[in-house]
Amino acid sequence: MFESKYRNFVAAAPSGAAKKKHPGKAILAGGFAGGLEIMCTFPTEYVKTQLQLDSRAVTPRYTGIGDCIRKTFQSHGFFGFYRGLSSLLYGSIPKASVRFMGYEALRNRMVDEKGNLTQIRTVLCGLGAGVTEAIVVVCPMETVKVKFIHDQNQANPKYRGFFHGVREIVKQEGIRGTYQGLTATILKQGSNQAIRFFVFNNLKSYFQGGDNRKEIGAAKTFLCGGIAGAASVFGNTPLDVVKTRMQGLDRHLYKNTFHCAQMVLKHDGLKRVLQRDCPKTRTGCI
Repeated sequence: MFESKYRNFVAAAPSGAAKKKHPGKAILAGGFAGGLEIMCTFPTEYVKTQLQLDSRAVTPRYTGIGDCIRKTFQSHGFFGFYRGLSSLLYGSIPKASVRFMGYEALRNRMVDEKGNLTQIRTVLCGLGAGVTEAIVVVCPMETVKVKFIHDQNQANPKYRGFFHGVREIVKQEGIRGTYQGLTATILKQGSNQAIRFFVFNNLKSYFQGGDNRKEIGAAKTFLCGGIAGAASVFGNTPLDVVKTRMQGLDRHLYKNTFHCAQMVLKHDGLKRVLQRDCPKTRTGCI
């Protein structure tokens, strides 16, 4: 919701306004929205990651979303759902900033003299923004997050905190260790933002009734953002599962991204992957 609210001010509908938007404003709005977003959505992100990692276990610990929530609360209490938050909180602000800055920078180059974006160019702007954030921020941030959450499930966790964990990862694996699953992350983030911006901008344009300067109000903006978020999740859930597996402590089991994808489909099947990713759908809507 917070992200979509600010996007109402910084993102253009397909029939966008003639005046170009300054990327600096997108950085500030996106950073503020990113920080608020992760504070509200991290519990669902935590449950999602737990289920994705657990699905490959010989003896799964969880039978479903409800069971994961119940066992986490019993073992660690309410704040157990916020383990690993620091890795995402430190990264979510720059991630959202880079996303909106990239989108606005690309949009400013692609709009016509009237400030309009074609459907294809809207998708390309979102795709470019997603790829940019994946390389600059998301991949190292997600790698650290997944390793933290996975490590907390071990009998003897080795990471004492965010900075200690990052230091250990870099010490043992080098900077490359924070960029595991880069290919999957680029594919996931690129497709995610292409779908999200496309759906959001078209819904916003629909409510504006052809007048791209018309304000549609907070309620409709939230609705547009929620639908766009859900659409982006359903559109790339399998890629997100592959990304999580490639960034976990069992990364060595896979030769590369495509081998991991084959193993996921062979072991879990597409239907099970989609069923176990409901928390991500809720996160995307928020």
